[in-house]
Amino acid sequence: MIRVFDQYVPTRTVLELLTDFIVLMLSAVLSGATLVMLARPNDPDLVAVQATLLPAAIFASGMLLLYVTFGAYQRDRVNSLRTLLLCALLATMVSVGPLFFVYAQSFFPHRYALRFLGFAYLYQFLLLLLIRQPLLGSHTARLWTRSVLLVGCGPDALSVATDIDSQASGVYRLVGFYPSGHESGQAPKLPAPLFSRDQELNALVAEHRIDEIVVAVREQRGGALPLRQLLECRIQGIPVHSLATFSERLKGEVPLDSLKASWLIYGHGFAQGAVRTVVKRAFDIVTSLALLALAWPVMLLTTLAIWIEDGAPVIFRQERVGRFGRTFDVLKFRSMRKDAEKDGVARWAQANDSRITRVGRFIRKTRIDELPQLFNVLKGEMSLVGPRPERPSFVDQLTEDVPYYAVRHSVKPGVTGWAQVRFSYGASLSEARRKLQFDLYYVKNHSLLLDLQIILETVRVVIFGEGAR
Repeated sequence: MIRVFDQYVPTRTVLELLTDFIVLMLSAVLSGATLVMLARPNDPDLVAVQATLLPAAIFASGMLLLYVTFGAYQRDRVNSLRTLLLCALLATMVSVGPLFFVYAQSFFPHRYALRFLGFAYLYQFLLLLLIRQPLLGSHTARLWTRSVLLVGCGPDALSVATDIDSQASGVYRLVGFYPSGHESGQAPKLPAPLFSRDQELNALVAEHRIDEIVVAVREQRGGALPLRQLLECRIQGIPVHSLATFSERLKGEVPLDSLKASWLIYGHGFAQGAVRTVVKRAFDIVTSLALLALAWPVMLLTTLAIWIEDGAPVIFRQERVGRFGRTFDVLKFRSMRKDAEKDGVARWAQANDSRITRVGRFIRKTRIDELPQLFNVLKGEMSLVGPRPERPSFVDQLTEDVPYYAVRHSVKPGVTGWAQVRFSYGASLSEARRKLQFDLYYVKNHSLLLDLQIILETVRVVIFGEGAR
């Protein structure tokens, strides 16, 4: 994996991004060449068509950004030709209008702009099938995957094996299990071979070309681990990961069940420097103003729809817990009846909640109800990206029941967040625990690059209505 701004990116993902950029550039260049061949001799506009390098770069950059937005590079979608082509189709549908406007205004005559795009889109699909898929498809997956050996064959090791198979089969390949000293070595129904503890780890690593070792054992005392052999492997350059570290890289979350305070204390991350603070604040202000400029017609229509259906108030104020535990009033479009909590008891929203109005159901599904929080961002109470703020009564309960819950309050809460694009709506204690694992990952690894990724993925979540209630 490649570490970029405290975030681990699989080498395969980097290769996919580079390959797709080249494919898209080539598609646009071939489109320009096709137009030149089909053009009339001595056409006065032919010179503009021949200078296609900058338009090609715009086409490739814009389309690649849309590929990311629609989830083409998620680890659980590796090697899926269907997903790749679907993302390309969605990107084509979304981009045709804006790109035509840019090309027609800045590069080509109108009659050439649409033809240029048409041929570029056609070549895009052909080259994805002829170049991209053969190069990085399922039959070449072994060239780009990392071979992993799990130390341990208990429930934790099985859980890691399941995660590799379901979420990262194109990034990691499980070679087998190596039993710890606390296990009998007779674990049934393992998805990969179980090696004998009599074998030397460094010999297994050399024989099976192991790239990484994961210690999937919680109880590590009393000779449970072959520490000398693990040290030899580490000295030879083989990475050795704990459960928490590997889960962080594999799933983008910090597992609470295997988490130790020492790992948080001595590990990397939790950057809170002055430069990061200033950059994040400037990003919040600029992006919030831009979103308000774009969204004001939607906000006006939402205001009218709520008022017509259920009257005033249209804006709902609710006390939430922000950075360092300070409270503030979050702003939302009202999506529930006025008497939704007439008894004064705070409740999580449930699926098909009867308290939600007809307009409210739509604006919650499309996340329009969150738009007024852009004013919270401008006031500095929230950030555009961060853990979602919870109500004080929920925070008190979760802080008492869930370890490390208060850590999420070390950064500003966000309008959207890593948990929102990686997990569904949290409406129970168990779901809050899982959601916290994603929030801890964000707090530990937050950067401008991660914020941009979350914003792009939020677009996908809104379009497909993922996780809303």
